[in-house]
Amino acid sequence: MCKIAGVSKSGYYKWLKRQDNPTDKDLEDQSIVTKIIKCQQDPDINWSYGYPRVQTWLKKMYGLKVNHKRIYRLMKANGIQAKIRVKKWKHFGRKEKYVVSENDLNREFSASRPNEKWVTDITYLLFNGKKLYLSTILDLYNNEIISYKISERNDLKLVADTVKKAIKKRDVKGLLLHSDQGFQYTSIRYNKLLERYNI
Repeated sequence: MCKIAGVSKSGYYKWLKRQDNPTDKDLEDQSIVTKIIKCQQDPDINWSYGYPRVQTWLKKMYGLKVNHKRIYRLMKANGIQAKIRVKKWKHFGRKEKYVVSENDLNREFSASRPNEKWVTDITYLLFNGKKLYLSTILDLYNNEIISYKISERNDLKLVADTVKKAIKKRDVKGLLLHSDQGFQYTSIRYNKLLERYNI
């Protein structure tokens, strides 16, 4: 039944324990969880919604105004997880070989300790009419910026320098470093740098 409903065993047993003496909040939470499962089981949705889209769906279908943090907590507690759709990547005229990694983070944007899960990305800033690129690494444990670099070029050196700066400060053995599939992050040289430090 848990498998059919998309609920974890631990979530089921927590629910079972509360059945003897449920509070008003427990009953309200269970009602929301039932609606979340109904949302995910919709053939058009097919378990593809994360908590932000579930929040929109609940408001649209039931007029429920539920805080997104509450939805996230209920989904996590009951093992309700969106299926990650595999994107079909097209690489036009790409000459270098590249590495595409598995999505190990899988939208689990919380960490139980520092230096367990980091995320990295690049954005650009306009400064005096000039475009500058900002590369950052953030620790999901406390949203601390571990390191950052600014460059006029959006290239491999920028992301590698950001990683090297972070490595000097922290113990990174066994760390999960999550990024998108940008050309810098899928380059062989970048991945060899991570392997060197067991990231």
